Amino acid sequence: MTLTLTVTDEVRTLAPGFTHVAIEAHGLVNGPSTEASSALLDDAARRLAVRLDGRAPHEDPHMLAWREVYTAFGSKPSRTRNSAEALAKRALTDAGLPRINVLVDLYNAISVVYLIPVGGEDIDRIQGGMTLQRATGDEEFVTVAGGEEVVEHPDAGEVVWRDAAGVTCRRWNWRQGPRTRLTEQSTSAVFLLESLAPMPVAEVERAGAELAELLEKFSPGAQITVHAPV
Repeated sequence: MTLTLTVTDEVRTLAPGFTHVAIEAHGLVNGPSTEASSALLDDAARRLAVRLDGRAPHEDPHMLAWREVYTAFGSKPSRTRNSAEALAKRALTDAGLPRINVLVDLYNAISVVYLIPVGGEDIDRIQGGMTLQRATGDEEFVTVAGGEEVVEHPDAGEVVWRDAAGVTCRRWNWRQGPRTRLTEQSTSAVFLLESLAPMPVAEVERAGAELAELLEKFSPGAQITVHAPV
């Protein structure tokens, strides 16, 4: 794998049932959302409704597991929802899922269908490798507030993804920073599908396989590698 991904022992201890599948892709074609990517999001919302069968997203066993882990590292899960729960909640409203760009639409669709947090990072914007760790509180997270760039610091003990330049995603998979997010100009990416027990590893693998198929369909000729669960 071109990009090194590391999960620290501290995180493994906090969440011993954590598994992630990484998909590395090069030669991607991105752009504004299309009718096809929009249709995938609509279909994802329908599939989610069938999966939940009247339950709220946070009642799903996998989402409950994420809420427990968020609580364990000091976050309030009802206020800072993991990315999958936040998307699922929105998918079930009249507003529906946001249309961002083709690549983001694809991984958001998979996140909603499987109720699994999925993130996408622009490999060309990542400095060094990426590490999932518990923060000291001194790390920098560059984000945008009120239209201007601001620097935040994660809470001590918070779980974050980071690279050599700083935090790329706060509260595990709650809020991604703009520096490494996928834009319409992105051509290389790593997609991370993250799960906790009780979700079977085979389910995460199915989600990864479906995302890889979509990437191949929307970016013919792209070099796509699905890495085994870690």
